[in-house]
Amino acid sequence: MRTETMRKVGGISFKTVVYIILIALSFIMIFPYVWMIFTSLKTGLEAMDTTTLKLFPEKAMWINYQDLFKAVPFLKGVGKTMLIEITVIPIGTLVSALAAFSFSKLRLPFKNFFLLLLLSGTMIPYAALMLPQFRVFYALHMYNTLWPLILPGLFGNVIMMFFFIQYLKGIPTELIEAAKIDGAGYLRIFFQIMFPLIMPAIAVQVVFWFTGIWNDFFGPSIYLTNFNTQTLQPMLAKLSSEVGGGVVGLPRIMAGAVVSSLPILVLYLFFQKYFVESIAITGLKG
Repeated sequence: MRTETMRKVGGISFKTVVYIILIALSFIMIFPYVWMIFTSLKTGLEAMDTTTLKLFPEKAMWINYQDLFKAVPFLKGVGKTMLIEITVIPIGTLVSALAAFSFSKLRLPFKNFFLLLLLSGTMIPYAALMLPQFRVFYALHMYNTLWPLILPGLFGNVIMMFFFIQYLKGIPTELIEAAKIDGAGYLRIFFQIMFPLIMPAIAVQVVFWFTGIWNDFFGPSIYLTNFNTQTLQPMLAKLSSEVGGGVVGLPRIMAGAVVSSLPILVLYLFFQKYFVESIAITGLKG
């Protein structure tokens, strides 16, 4: 009895320590975002005051969010970014999933060679491709348009394809053989059997890709020099320049960061169950 009691006490103590560590780590991760929200409600001088670091503003300056939309065409930048998202992600994800299905489940000649060839392209730094790619789009008269940011993504994502390949390897091939016996073609097998089974993996990769496009600053800053054609992130960068009032406009910059982070939070909350399911399935496979 005494030994069993000691084990229970030890188990409770261990769980308590683990929960304390998890709560501390959660606080460390959440605190910068909370600081950003409260800073967006401060005055410029209050936000730049380094002598007394106050978390809460003396008076909530909701006018900072109104000034945000007056300083830059924020909604126009959001609209252009969303146009890229809804164009690239559905088509690019479908192409990546179809390619992954072909490489993982179909008998293709030299498929390992072509897969390695595609994966080897990820080792080439974007800086080496930037100038040739820019000259191609400039010659096609696509400069200062959204096409340079849309067209490459329509052909799929190699990293996403590789992730899908690893996920599909855990699905029994017998399902495909049974469907073929019933007279189903490969497209029907993919859309009716494979596609629903890899939905957790698709959801996770869609969130990652959405976040990457939403936070992309480098690509739009190269191809979109006209202020009226720019996407969200270059417009947010303008807030830290003379448009945003310099360092005095720090609350306005934080307000822009808060507003731009809301779609990411909503998307993550919507697909959270798929994250958990994907991790659980990955753990079972391992």
